[in-house]
This record gives sequence, C-alpha cells and structure tokens, in this order.
Amino acid sequence: MNDNTIQQSNIEAKRVRRITYAALYLAIAMVLPFVTGQIPEIGSMLLPMHIPALMCGFMCGWKYGIAVGFIAPLLRSAVFGMPPMIPTAVAMAFELAVYGSMAGWLRHQLPKTKWILLAVLLISMITGRIAWAIVRIILAGLAVSEFSWALFLGGAVLDAVPGIILQLIIIPALVLIMEKAGLSLNMD
Repeated sequence: MNDNTIQQSNIEAKRVRRITYAALYLAIAMVLPFVTGQIPEIGSMLLPMHIPALMCGFMCGWKYGIAVGFIAPLLRSAVFGMPPMIPTAVAMAFELAVYGSMAGWLRHQLPKTKWILLAVLLISMITGRIAWAIVRIILAGLAVSEFSWALFLGGAVLDAVPGIILQLIIIPALVLIMEKAGLSLNMD
C-alpha cells in the first residue's frame, strides 16, 4: 500500500466512525426522553433531546450535529407522537440543529480549553433558543400556533432551568472525557 491509499483508508474510516457516532446520538435522542419521562415533575424540563444533539456536534462536527439535531425531534414525533409535530417538533428541529452545528463548528475553530468549552456550550444554547423563538414566531405568523414573550420566557427560559443546569454540568464533563480518550472526531 502506498501512502495515498493509507491516507484515503484513514479518511474513510473516520467518515464511517462519524456516521456511526451520529446514529448512536440519534438513537439516544429517541430513547432518552423515555428515561427522563419517568420523573413526572421535571422529566420534560431536563431537555433530554438537547444533550445528544450537542454531544453529536462536539464529537462529530457541525455537519453531523446539524443533521442529528434537525432529524431527532421530527423523527421522534413521527414515530412516537411526542413531541407534537406542530409547533413543538418543528421548532425543536431548528433549535437542536443550531445547537449541534454551533457546538461542532465553534469547538473546531476555538482553542480546546475547559473555559472555551463552556463558552461554546453557552453560545450554542443561546443561539439555539433564539432559533426556536424565530421559528415559533414564524409559525404564529402563519396562524399555525400562538406565541408570545410570556411563552418564550416560560418555555425557553424558566421551564428549561433544570435542563440548562444539567447540560452545563454533564456536557463539558462528557466532552472532556471523550476528547481525552481520543473519541472526538471533530478535531481534524
């Protein structure tokens, strides 16, 4: 084998690993809401589909993060009927796509420090929430659903506090552990 053939083989192996990881994150996004749903008081507030979308972006890169983030709520709605397709799954699709893409793109572009990781996570979460609000406003303008600032503050901020705290604790720890173990495919 020559060097070019070996290099092509390595590129193909990384592509297959990225696709496999992305499929795993999509599967987690489908199943995790069943686990958190067992905690009736705060289950949905833990934002169970957000974690796999963010992790996919961090570990596989922005292209895979955007795909998994966009597909997960729509697929879960189509298969299980939850979340409701309009307006919830549609708005979440854009929100999680932004989460995954921003996490992957910023993590690849910026220095790999712990504090930058936290900043990337916060930026991803904020921009995702903005995307969610924009889609909800568009859907309200099409008379498909209602939307107000009170709904935004309630749904995107206040009701999400437990999930936001969970994400800020668990995601940096998982990303650092996986990067240290050499499992991140977003570094090249």
